[in-house]
This record gives sequence, C-alpha cells and structure tokens, in this order.
Amino acid sequence: MTSRSKALALIEQRKPRYALEGQLYSDPDVYQEDLDQIWHKEWIFAGHTIEINKPGEYLTVQIGNYPVVIVRDDNGEVRAFHNACRHRGSRICAESKGKVAKLVCPYHRWTFNLDGKLIFAANMGDKFNNDDHGLLPVHCEVVETYIYVCVAEEAPDFEPFRKTVSKFVGPHNLENCKVAHEANLVEKGNWKLVFENNRECYHCEGNHPELLNSFVENLSVAGVGGDDDPELTAHWDSCEAGGLPSRLEMDDDGQFRMTRIPLFEDAVSYTMDGKPAVANRRLDSSDVENIGALLYFHYPSTWNHFLGDHALSFRVLPLGPGETLVTTKWLVPADAVEGVDYDLKRLTEVWMATNDQDRQLVEETYRGVTSPSYVPGPFSDIAENGVCQFVDWYCETMKKKLAE
Repeated sequence: MTSRSKALALIEQRKPRYALEGQLYSDPDVYQEDLDQIWHKEWIFAGHTIEINKPGEYLTVQIGNYPVVIVRDDNGEVRAFHNACRHRGSRICAESKGKVAKLVCPYHRWTFNLDGKLIFAANMGDKFNNDDHGLLPVHCEVVETYIYVCVAEEAPDFEPFRKTVSKFVGPHNLENCKVAHEANLVEKGNWKLVFENNRECYHCEGNHPELLNSFVENLSVAGVGGDDDPELTAHWDSCEAGGLPSRLEMDDDGQFRMTRIPLFEDAVSYTMDGKPAVANRRLDSSDVENIGALLYFHYPSTWNHFLGDHALSFRVLPLGPGETLVTTKWLVPADAVEGVDYDLKRLTEVWMATNDQDRQLVEETYRGVTSPSYVPGPFSDIAENGVCQFVDWYCETMKKKLAE
C-alpha cells in the first residue's frame, strides 16, 4: 500500500462528526502526505513585515521539508527564497532572524544580493555564469503586515483571502505596530491536534482559568452563523457602525474565517482583570468603546486575535508526526514604551499560561490517540462544531488532493 492510498483509506474510515483515526496523527507516511498535499501546496503564514522593516533584515521558517528565508531587499520589497545555496545546498541563513548586507553562504562564501542574484562565487572558472545560479524564489504575498509564503511551483489564488483580511484587519492599523514579545513552544503532538484544540473551548472551563477572565466562546459563531444571537448581533451592529467589519465571513471550503465577538462582561483585553494591557492606546481608529475581539484563522498555519489595545498572532509549524512548533507574537502600537505604557508580564501572562495549558492537553491527547486501543469518539453537537469544521476541512482537502 502506498502512502497516498494508506492516508486516503484512513480518512475514508472516518464517520461523519467523529474524530480521526489514531494513525492519521502518528503514522510517518500520513505525516509526509500532510506535508506534500497541504503544507507544501497551501499559503503558510511566516511572520510580519514589521519584523523586517529595514533592507537586509530577514526571518527564516521551516515549512515541512523546505527551509525558507524572507528578506526585505534594497528597494523595500519583501521577498522569499528557498534557504539553500545554489552551490551545494547549505542553508544560507541559520538564525531565526537577523540583518545582513548580503546573503552569504557560510560554507563557501557564495554571495547573493538581497534580490537573490548571485554576485560572487570564487574559483568556479571562466565558463561559470552567475546569472544561472541565483536563489530560487518562493511565492510571497503580504496583506496587512502578514507575510504568507507558498513553496509549491504554482500557488493557490491569494486574492479572495486578501480581500477578506484587508477588510477585517485593515482598521487595526498593524503597520503602525511592533512585536512586543515572541514566545516559541514545542508541543509533543501532531499539528492537527494543535489546531483541533484551538477550534473549541469545550475544554476551557476545566483548563483555562486565566483566559476565562475575558474570553467567552460564542457557540453560534463556532457553528455556522450567529445571526440568531441577540447579544452577538448587537455587538456586530455596534462595531460595524464604527467602521469595523464584524459579521462572520468565510471562504467556500472553510479554510479561513473571520468574525468579531464580545468578551466576558466588561472585559476589553486579555488580562487577568480584563482591563487594557496597553494604557491610553488604541490599535483601531473607531470610537467604539469596547470592540471585543476579532478572531481569524487560516488553515493550516495560523489563528489570530485583535483587541482594542493589542493583537496576537499565532503560527503553527509541523516539526514531525508528533512535534509541532507554536509561535505567539504580541503586537502593540509602535510608540508604546515597555514599563511606561505596558508591563510585559501583564501583557503576556494570560496567553503564556493558556498556551502551556494547551500544550499539556495536546501532549496528553497525542499519547492517547497513539494507543492501539484508541477508538475515535463523536464530536459534541453543541460545543465542538468548530473542531468538526476543521476536521471536515482536513478530510475533504486531503481526499481531493490525494485523488488528483
């Protein structure tokens, strides 16, 4: 049985509204098919343009089997390249981020301009042509500071996503922000379990006391609509009157969706007391007193939260069948001063705690689903519509691509 037929057979065993078979989380062949069919073909969130403001500033990301470097060139354009020298393949940039004048391979000092052109290669002889050995480009798109890359030869259409993101995120003025803090957490579990855990708050009451000081999952949004919820529609109406798109929008196949939700009682931010983490600052330019939280996700690599005073981006990257890197970034107004306008512990403590709690849940679930005794159970019709939607998306996407 080939890896494609194995993955397809396991996916087709799934009952509607049930969890996945255990091997879909742990089997190395299935993991490679996940990479080949999803991670190596879809748009993946890499980072923010505000992290590479100046020419020569770069960040690196490992997308499955592909190391990628994203750099701002001398003309201010954000570019992405395969992070492998055209000589003998050494990674050119080994650090997660940095600043360089040129891209220089550490092995034999082949040197590339920031636009990827090879400008120096010693001892290669008269017949060697620099123009034939530039860095290989990676598809790269930027929307509202979000950098997305795709390592496929042909990338999916980015414009439907760009249109929706620009409408919802644009009013939050992220281009005038900075990353106040970044946290990286390796979770010993499959990437699908990480996203499944994110897509429901059924587990929140028993596991996330810090988060529940401010966050409340709206089950009608987690399902299909929300228009039948008076509190939610009143919040949408208030925010939209202030110029903030809020009603749920998603693409046809469910890969991305965006909506705005109210927070718990009078909370306005993800802090222990629900009060702003950043004093006297607003990301958005509306006059709406409490905008709640704008939520957006894009499978398979990111979910995000935007509040009145700060924003959070989360990036998911698979490291192996049972290992996933989750990166969280806290974005605040660029002129906000740590120790004056915000306290870093206060800004980050809710999600630092929540992320670690989620790590433990993912790791314990991975230990369980890899047991030979594991039998998938049904999703709750009340509290797990979001996780079911993610699993449906995964199954339909994989069936379609594996059959091609």
